Amino acid sequence: MIYLVLGAIVIVVAVLVLTDGSASIGGVIEPDQLAGLAFGVGTLVLVTAGYWRRFGTGLRVDLRNLAIWLALGLACVVGYSYRDTLQGVSSRLAGDLNPGSAVTGPGGTVTITRRRDGDFRVEAEVNGRVQPFVFDTGASAVVLTAESAAALGIRPAESEFSVRVATANGTAFAAPAYLDTLSIGPITERRVSALVARSGMLTQNLLGQSFLSRLPGYEVSGDRLILRGR
Repeated sequence: MIYLVLGAIVIVVAVLVLTDGSASIGGVIEPDQLAGLAFGVGTLVLVTAGYWRRFGTGLRVDLRNLAIWLALGLACVVGYSYRDTLQGVSSRLAGDLNPGSAVTGPGGTVTITRRRDGDFRVEAEVNGRVQPFVFDTGASAVVLTAESAAALGIRPAESEFSVRVATANGTAFAAPAYLDTLSIGPITERRVSALVARSGMLTQNLLGQSFLSRLPGYEVSGDRLILRGR
């Protein structure tokens, strides 16, 4: 190819010499235009030939790199298109690995996986401190054990135990209280009414309707509890 380019340049030079650089060629192209065109085309051919040779010797490597970039681009497009589905799958996996943990999903939902004992145990933050709860739709209010309430600085006087509640052991009395904040993942409710049980009355906190009824919705789907925030 190099010889062809050199030959074309020689022909152009010969034409210029024969025409003395003063007459147009075919009445269309001026000699100086022909010279510029010839040198321009020649340079372009040389550059293209060199690049093509390089591309040809490393064709396999170039194609592999191109395929990798195309695959990465496709993965980004697919990941963005199905981001909600992928986030849901990751939430399920995280819940399976750590039952009871609150895993945030699409739209601000929180998913809790049922534990082996059959309960939905929820790690909630009450007044800035983490407390474990058992999900209980039958409880009319959030109920704290005496020990959990004391850890939060809530210590009702004996005269405050005036609310009658039904338990597995019969009727008992609890003290009303208010929680400044109760948070599960990104879901936060303020000034949540609660009850404080007497010492020995309960062994675990109950996540009842005074919190659940404030939510836009919640549901149990198989082994998963899904809470919906605002």
